[in-house]
Formats: sequence, structure tokens, C-alpha cells
Amino acid sequence: MDSTINKSWKKVFYIISAGQAFSLLGSSMVQFAIIWWLTVKTNSALVLSAASIAGFLPQAIFGPFIGALVDRYSRKTIMIMADITIAAATLVLIAFFYMGEPSIWIIYLVLAVRSLGSAFHIPAMQASIPLLVPEESLTSAAGVTQLIQSASYALGPALAAFMLGLLSIEHLMMIDVAGAAIATITLFIVAIPNPERSTENAENTGMLKEISHGIKALTGYKGLFYLTVISSLYTIIYIPVGSLFPLMVRRHFQGGAFHASAVEVAFAAGMIGGSIVLGVVGDKLKKTTAISISICMMGIALIFSGVLPGSGFIAFAGLSAVMGLSAPMFSGAYMALIQSKIDPGVLGRVMGVINSMMLVATPLGLLIAGPGAELLGVSKWFLLSGVLIGVLGLLSFSIHSIKSIEV
Repeated sequence: MDSTINKSWKKVFYIISAGQAFSLLGSSMVQFAIIWWLTVKTNSALVLSAASIAGFLPQAIFGPFIGALVDRYSRKTIMIMADITIAAATLVLIAFFYMGEPSIWIIYLVLAVRSLGSAFHIPAMQASIPLLVPEESLTSAAGVTQLIQSASYALGPALAAFMLGLLSIEHLMMIDVAGAAIATITLFIVAIPNPERSTENAENTGMLKEISHGIKALTGYKGLFYLTVISSLYTIIYIPVGSLFPLMVRRHFQGGAFHASAVEVAFAAGMIGGSIVLGVVGDKLKKTTAISISICMMGIALIFSGVLPGSGFIAFAGLSAVMGLSAPMFSGAYMALIQSKIDPGVLGRVMGVINSMMLVATPLGLLIAGPGAELLGVSKWFLLSGVLIGVLGLLSFSIHSIKSIEV
């Protein structure tokens, strides 16, 4: 795998990363602006839920099929076409805003198209990294990617909220189009190799056979498969907890908007810190150890959050930073592990399957967490979630096939 990597890989990787930084920041701003517009115009939880479904369902449904296409065609071309599609969808929505307020179904459709574009772009990018970056530097590269994502998710809503005070929503959305244009240009000027198709890979032609081959590549690697199952369970438990932070602040700590925003800032700062740590020392750490430690960190932080008294808001903010710190360490190390162990020729399909598993796990967790938090109380739900995540962390430490992945 490394024999095909150009010696100037850092230049290529950072050029692509710079373009992705502009694109992700623009997308984060537009996502916030659209959701806020829907909130103001409809004040409907049902509308917001439908918008969320439109934003993730295409990725969840089509992920495995798209992964097969990623492995079949040029990954560079797929990323460029995905960026152009996302920008075009945004331009269509801008045109509707110029003509007057668009109907809700138009916004749903645009969100779905943007999601479909991301469903192509994400696995193509993930599957390209091991073709650009040497195996021994994959974890540090994942740290850079996580830093860009963390900074975009943290800065995007804040910048969008500020810009909406100065610009109309259609002018704000032009920032996303500009970001997509920059990302497309950076992809045009670099070379991204495509993997050689193995004999076994070439024999598994046809969409369903290709997907099946990708699934076998993951399930056949017992340690990675067990770790992926643990990651899916982790997602089911953790993602809903993130949506309960405002409720925890309001109900348990009797806080207001300032306190809720302070917790979000603390979590975002932790994510940025975790991304930097991963980028600086990640290649010196055993990936499976980093994953297990990060899961345990999240579990411990949630347990302590769940037993805090109502006067312990400052401690909760600190624990939120710890949770933020653990998140990129987990996802970055896990991604680097997958990229280093799976054949690049089948990696697009594997990532399509994994991304779909994670996306399906999200609504499942939300369906469980909502009634659960109401029944037990939000602080007890934090405590229970922490215990369950802690168990997952201990499992990842103790399962032999996981521990032996990097032996």
C-alpha cells in the first residue's frame, strides 16, 4: 500500500484538507441557518425532526451501494462531483429564497440532495486517505481531519448566528457555494491514485456481490468487526445524550441560555483539544488502546455528570470538555485503524457499510433515550449511559481479537 504513496504526500494531504476545511465550515453554517429558519418560521418539532431525517436518511439507505461505486470509479472524480452537487442544491435553494419563501418540501428535498452528495463524498474521502498517507502516519492524519471537523462544527453555528444578523439567509448560503468551489479546485490540482483491484475483487462484479464482498472483508476480520459492533452500540448510547445536554442544564442545574451555550463551548473546546492531541501524538499510540481509553473516558465523564448535585454546574462544564476530548480520539483512532487494515480496493464499500450502521444507530438511540430520560430523569439517564459506555470500554480492552489487531 505504501509503495504507491508519493514522497510529497504531506503537501497533497494538506492541500485537500485546506479545501475540505472551507467546505465543511460553509456546510456547517448553512445547516445551522436552515434549521434556525425552520425553527423561526414553523416552531414545530415535527418539522425539525423531518428535516433531520431528510438530512441523514439518504446516507443511511444508500451508503453500502455508494461504497461499491466509490471502489469501482475514480474517487477524485466522485468527490468533485459530490461537491458540485451539494453546491448546486444550495444554489437552487438560494434561487427559491430570492423568489420568495420556499415551501417546506423544497427545503426537505434540498437537504436530501445535500445528504446524498455527502454520502458519496465521505466514503470516497475516507477511502482515499490510505492511498495518500503512509500507514504509520494515518492516526496523525486522522487528527488533522478531526480538528477540521471539530472546528467547523464549533465555529459554523456561531458564525452563522452572527452573519444572520448582517445578511439574509440567501446571501449567507453563498458562503457554502464558495466553500464547495474552493474544495473542488483543491481536488482538481492534486493527484489521487485509485487502488489496484485484486483478483478476488475483480471476480465479485455486480452491485450486490460487491457489497457482499465489502461486508465479508469487515466481518472476516474478527477484531475489527467486534470493534465496529462496539462502536455502533456506543453510538446508540452516546449520540442521544448529546441532544439531552440543554435539558440537563435546564432541569438539573436550573441554568439558562448562557449556561447551555457555555457547555456547548466547553464540549467544542474539548473536541478541538482531542483532535490536536491525536494529531501530535496519535502515531505513537496503539490505536486499539486509544479507542478503549477514549470510550472509558466518555463513560466516566457521564457517570460523574449523572451524580453531580444541582449546584455542580461548573464541574459539569469541565466534564463536558472531557467528553469532547474523548470524541475525536475515538473516531480518529477507529478510522485510522480501519484505513490501515482494510484493503484500499474494498475500503469504499466497508466505509459505506460502517457509515450506514452509525447513521441507523442514531435514530434508534434517540427513540430509546427520549422516553428513557423522561421516565428516569435526565441526570439518571446520564448515569446509566455512562455505566453502559464504561462496560463497552472494558469489553474493548478485554476481547482478545481486538487487542491482537495491531500485534
